[in-house]
Amino acid sequence: MAHSAGGASGLLRLVTAGSVDDGKSTLIGRLLHDANALYEDHLEALRKAAGGAGRELDFSLVTDGLRAEREQGITIDVAYRHFSTPKRRFIIADTPGHEQYTRNMATGASTADVAVILIDAQLGVVTQSKRHGFICSLLGVPRAVIAVNKMDLVGYREAMFNAIREEYSNFAARLGFVDLGFIPVSALQGDNVVSRSDRMPWYVGPALLPHLEDMYVGGDANLIDFRFPVQRVVRPDQHFRGYSGQVASGVVRKGDEVVVLPSGKRSRIERIVTFGGDLDYAFPPLSVTLCLSDQVDASRGDMIAHPHNVPRAERAIEAMLVWMSDTPLKVGRSYLIKQTTASVKASCVNILYRVDPDTLHRASARELGLNDIGRVRLTLFRPLLVDEYTKNRATGSFILIDLVSNATVGAGMIIERLVAPEPAATSTSPTASSHIVYQVGKVSTRERIKLLGHEPATIWLTGLSAAGKSTIAFELERRLITAGHACAALDGDNFRHALNRDLGFSPANRRENIRRVAEVAKLFNEAGLIVVTAFISPYREDRELARSIVGPERFVEVYLSADLATCEQRDPRGLYAKARAGEIPDFTGVSAPYELPVAPDVTLDTEREGIDECVRKLFELISQRFT
Repeated sequence: MAHSAGGASGLLRLVTAGSVDDGKSTLIGRLLHDANALYEDHLEALRKAAGGAGRELDFSLVTDGLRAEREQGITIDVAYRHFSTPKRRFIIADTPGHEQYTRNMATGASTADVAVILIDAQLGVVTQSKRHGFICSLLGVPRAVIAVNKMDLVGYREAMFNAIREEYSNFAARLGFVDLGFIPVSALQGDNVVSRSDRMPWYVGPALLPHLEDMYVGGDANLIDFRFPVQRVVRPDQHFRGYSGQVASGVVRKGDEVVVLPSGKRSRIERIVTFGGDLDYAFPPLSVTLCLSDQVDASRGDMIAHPHNVPRAERAIEAMLVWMSDTPLKVGRSYLIKQTTASVKASCVNILYRVDPDTLHRASARELGLNDIGRVRLTLFRPLLVDEYTKNRATGSFILIDLVSNATVGAGMIIERLVAPEPAATSTSPTASSHIVYQVGKVSTRERIKLLGHEPATIWLTGLSAAGKSTIAFELERRLITAGHACAALDGDNFRHALNRDLGFSPANRRENIRRVAEVAKLFNEAGLIVVTAFISPYREDRELARSIVGPERFVEVYLSADLATCEQRDPRGLYAKARAGEIPDFTGVSAPYELPVAPDVTLDTEREGIDECVRKLFELISQRFT
């Protein structure tokens, strides 16, 4: 993706989404019409379709340009519109609302700075509203505006708007939006689209267009990590040699030292050439030709970067994948990965789970069907130069191409791997000796469930130190035992006193710590127990590793939400004070990061909710799902 490097006055890419008949196309048509952004021939076509001048215009026809769309009454592809106001330039992607066209919706969202998600005020928050929010969050859209449409059909009542805002805010709290706004509108009548409406005096915020005009997106661009995928080598004569492509991220200046990957050859930028003349520096999304001071061999698919900030060379990647083909993705099949300008053959070795976009729950899966979204592991026939998608959309994304039909069948977003050289061992990894054989007992899982009166489960509590993990884990254990359920609580300190006493707190050691805990939890689950764990487990990758070991159907990720200031104020053992004094290195929240869960199964606000309330919620969840 190429972001504008400017502020609020630069280009803004927005994607519209919503359920069928929520009024997306009408909203865009009204927006363009009221902003005086329609050409006269477009207006004449609308008047003609309405039956002549003076008739009410159907603004949905502005974007629904395909005859088949009009006949079916639904948008079936992504329609793009460009327009400008005195304050800003816009590109709008109007995406399909029907769940069958998730792939098209993902296409529109992949380059967006903001998502405008429509919700019908009459229907409220429906599953598609949640699906579109999840997909936009997954695709890295950093901000969203929820346009509660058709307010005219509910009498412009504030209570209807507030109910939708509260329900969707609670859902979106589990997503990764950095900015979430709500605007009540009537696309048909034009209320709060371009200018404030007198019909909703209770709403004190801006109308939609002014809100988008003033939105700052300059901070989205990654100007730190210089990445320049080579598209072609330009050699018109013996006196000129350059490497053409688009700056994916970062800034490059004349005289900078660079490295060409994967060869590792170093040189310096001698010239930055464009059609309009040489530049002193370049940034995304400029297309330029770089000339180096040395004769360095490079070709399409190579990458130029700064030598002390390079992407990872990976032979195996994990990614969130949106599947776009009628033929399902299956383990063992090979495809062609196209990432930036590079292409490499790859094989799917594991489908870790499939995500239900409506509930955000994960489930085990043997294949991904059309429009499914899941986490997969791929092995590559040669290394790719990659970054995590959340840090760099260009080098962190790829498409999968069918080797036979040459059709695009999937779009992927690469997930950060903390231990790059080799994946950590899991229950499916080969053992150290081929003579070791996993032994299966004579007691079945069904017999254990019948005996104990519940299904096994692992309740994984994660959060900062002093967020309340151990306290809640042991209280929940007591509550479950009292109710007659076989349960065991696993605490982080207890593990490091014994089984994991040989591990430190580096990212690699933390990962191994969590792997061992997950393997123990799995063994306890196989014995029929409910397991409650209390581990900071600060890295998303480690928590997902634990989920894959235990099994998605048994794993419940519970995020104990308490901010750093609250945890430091509690600090029952004085650990934060010691960490800030330098006595405890690699302490989460102070000198080591904590990665917030993207979509935890449960969030407990331990700043505001007491222990009894948190335990009650978890007990009820276990009772509903596992007993």
